[in-house]
Amino acid sequence: MKLRFLGLCLIPLLTGISSCRRERESPPPKAVAVRKNGVLALNLMSFNIRYENPEDHESRAWPRRLNGAVRMIRRQRPDCIGVQEARHGQAADLWASLPDYEFFGVGRDDGRQDGEYSGIFYQRERFQPDPTDCGTFWLSDTPEQAGSRTWGNEIPRVAAWLRLVDLATGRGFYVFNTHWDHRHQESRERAALLISKRIDERKHADEPVALIGDFNSMESNPGMVYLTGRRATLAGSEQTWSSGLLDAYQLLHAGEKNRRTLHLWRDSREGLIKVDHILVSRGARIEAAEIVSGDKPMVSDHFPVTARVKFPPTR
Repeated sequence: MKLRFLGLCLIPLLTGISSCRRERESPPPKAVAVRKNGVLALNLMSFNIRYENPEDHESRAWPRRLNGAVRMIRRQRPDCIGVQEARHGQAADLWASLPDYEFFGVGRDDGRQDGEYSGIFYQRERFQPDPTDCGTFWLSDTPEQAGSRTWGNEIPRVAAWLRLVDLATGRGFYVFNTHWDHRHQESRERAALLISKRIDERKHADEPVALIGDFNSMESNPGMVYLTGRRATLAGSEQTWSSGLLDAYQLLHAGEKNRRTLHLWRDSREGLIKVDHILVSRGARIEAAEIVSGDKPMVSDHFPVTARVKFPPTR
């Protein structure tokens, strides 16, 4: 079975995920309730699903985790999900198991199917994807070159973006999803600069943005400081991003000391190591932001994070 993608993007969107291990049945179309007040309300999720590692046995093996991951997603009912570390077969499994969602993404090694995906799932009945405004770029000096890495990281790192139009309000918005390097600080800092530049260069500059990802960085990391509009030293110079975003969790839980998301199979939120974040455009109202824990068996070595945000109508 082949997993069909939105094929009109500059980089193929879900083009031919083969070896899908589950059959998919598409649900009948649903009516989309019109929001006359023009408020764009989004439930967002960032989910590092833990790559399918043959050394992960028993409850940690992907076939054992898949059903739990699907149940967790269905329970949370996000509108958009940024997934990290998804290998080709994992993306196919989730796509086949979540018929209410479509998927956007490519493998980081070759821009097709090889390597991990930092992809985006979105509610298929609620949103219309814009095939002229989406793609993947590599976090390097040659961002259009698939598999490129020039900032000291040994592994290719990427960011995917997709413009969606909300059928309930007719409003467009952007979702960016990324996975930063886990070893090289210079790579993380340059990634922050490149992603902010791409956000500033989006075609519809007046539309809101959600930046989702595993940043391998806590809130105090200069890359995260910069992305949230505060002065930071990046790549040897002090800089401030004038379009800095809001950190959904930090705004609501600034005093929370047990905020670990990278738990490494210990199933504990104790500690400050929160590396998974959801950032949104200024002006959004953050109604909720949570770390999703407690699933048995554990669905990943990361806890997913969620945020419920509302963007007021444009004037």
